[in-house]
Amino acid sequence: MHPLIEWTAAALIVIAAFFLLVGAIGLARLPDFFMRLHAPTKASTLGVGGMLIASMLVAFSQGRPGIAELLITLFVFVTAPVSANLMAQAALHLRLASRAPVPDDAVPERRQG
Repeated sequence: MHPLIEWTAAALIVIAAFFLLVGAIGLARLPDFFMRLHAPTKASTLGVGGMLIASMLVAFSQGRPGIAELLITLFVFVTAPVSANLMAQAALHLRLASRAPVPDDAVPERRQG
């Protein structure tokens, strides 16, 4: 394998691992459901995408087209936002409280002026 491909794949894996770590820490440390939902859906999608792009690069250098990796990447990028949206809608339907502060100008009764 060419050293440039190896270094590029290694860099993608390190970057992807960083995003996966940030997503895992956010899932463990954020205080409520809505904040916890945001961390893994955004950061983990980037992390898994980076890993799969590195895998596609290595597969291509070995003479394989990397179709399986491409399909997995597309599946993850399509399903992660959809599942996050459905979970958020379910939480809103159940009137799950959030600990995030509401800005004053978002509530008509609190507007000044």
